[in-house]
Amino acid sequence: MGRLAPAPGPLGDIPRESFIFLGAGAAVLMQLAHPAVGLGVAEHSATLTRPLDRLRATMTYIYALTLGTEAERRAVAQGVNRAHGPVRSDRYDAFDPELQLWVAATLYRGGATLAEIFHGPLPAEEAEAMYRHAAIYGTTLQMPASLWPADRAAFEVYWERTLARLQVEPTVQRFVDALLDGGAVPWWLRGLMPLQRFFTRALLPPALRSAFGLPWTARDQRRWERFLRFGPRFYWSLPRWLRHLPAALVLRDMRRRLAAGRRPI
Repeated sequence: MGRLAPAPGPLGDIPRESFIFLGAGAAVLMQLAHPAVGLGVAEHSATLTRPLDRLRATMTYIYALTLGTEAERRAVAQGVNRAHGPVRSDRYDAFDPELQLWVAATLYRGGATLAEIFHGPLPAEEAEAMYRHAAIYGTTLQMPASLWPADRAAFEVYWERTLARLQVEPTVQRFVDALLDGGAVPWWLRGLMPLQRFFTRALLPPALRSAFGLPWTARDQRRWERFLRFGPRFYWSLPRWLRHLPAALVLRDMRRRLAAGRRPI
């Protein structure tokens, strides 16, 4: 296991803000566009049959790493390693540091994009702190710290180079089609699926949107521009406790599981 990074310093409340959920779909699709990651997920993930369990596990990983103690991060890492054990074939291996780098990169890019949408451009110190800390998404597992690009400029080079090599495998396309259709999402959440699909399409790089065969019309663009104008204002009008409630609930669930001797993921 790689060395765990320290808890974030000047990031303020950003890791607790619930706007991070808006980027969940886009982050997943960016990960799946990497052929090795996509095939590993499509052939082993229970996302289609247990979507809420997989969302809980993903958010537990993110919140434990950004807001948890070192002991909690280690417990969550052990859970991920157990889950990753069977995910290997002649085309992919969930313990591959390069694949973990890509997953970490998508989590960083998604979080940084949403932070800028909701906060505006971050001060240089805060943006740099967010970037440095994001390495923990990979170094908590098997990715060595040296694999994380040295700075944000180097990250952009890595990001663009990797985007140019991505391709959507047919097996992955079928998985994504089922995923965007809702899979086994409970009936009481299905009403939110059109909104989630919209944010997924909006936050994907245009090339990946096309690769997945997802439309983006002039009407979509106008809707997105309206959201950018009014969505953050509405969000910041919400009380702080409500904005931070999802993080609090996920962390509480994780801690109850650990206290009961159950796996956190």
